[in-house]
Amino acid sequence: MTKNLIQSFFLFLILGLVQVLVGNNISLFNIATPFVFIYFLIRLPLTLNKNLTMAIAFLAGLIIDIFSDTQGMNALACTILAVARIPILKLYVTHNDDITSPIPSSKSLGVAVWLKYLLSTTLCYCLVITFIESFTIDNYLISLYRAVGSTIFSFILLFGIDIIVNTKNEKRL
Repeated sequence: MTKNLIQSFFLFLILGLVQVLVGNNISLFNIATPFVFIYFLIRLPLTLNKNLTMAIAFLAGLIIDIFSDTQGMNALACTILAVARIPILKLYVTHNDDITSPIPSSKSLGVAVWLKYLLSTTLCYCLVITFIESFTIDNYLISLYRAVGSTIFSFILLFGIDIIVNTKNEKRL
């Protein structure tokens, strides 16, 4: 368990730097912004205490907020993602016996379930951050376009990151 948390910490350092230095400066067609650092939260062990998971998510979001100057928006969205990730997973996995490892991945969940889980959690985060950012319901269609665009862009990047991370893990074994 400690080994997984240390690996997750280093993964957050790398993805956090990528998010702050590169991801925050990308806006595809002024609609889609990639959120790559949430991969760290999506891959946290499922057996981790819920309160610890929420604390880790809040701190991760707060660190991104500090370097992105977003006044707590990421902290709130990350905390909501931490609360929602297990109920989202239970939508696709009916029995805990179907999960072979406490760390969600395509290997432990199966490719189809992993992709649904990855897409759903990314959509959850993007919806929350987009509507917090706009802080209005007047232009909800624009906010919805931005959330969907960011979800698609982030999902593609997170899928690529997952392939890289899983390839490196398989080489170690």
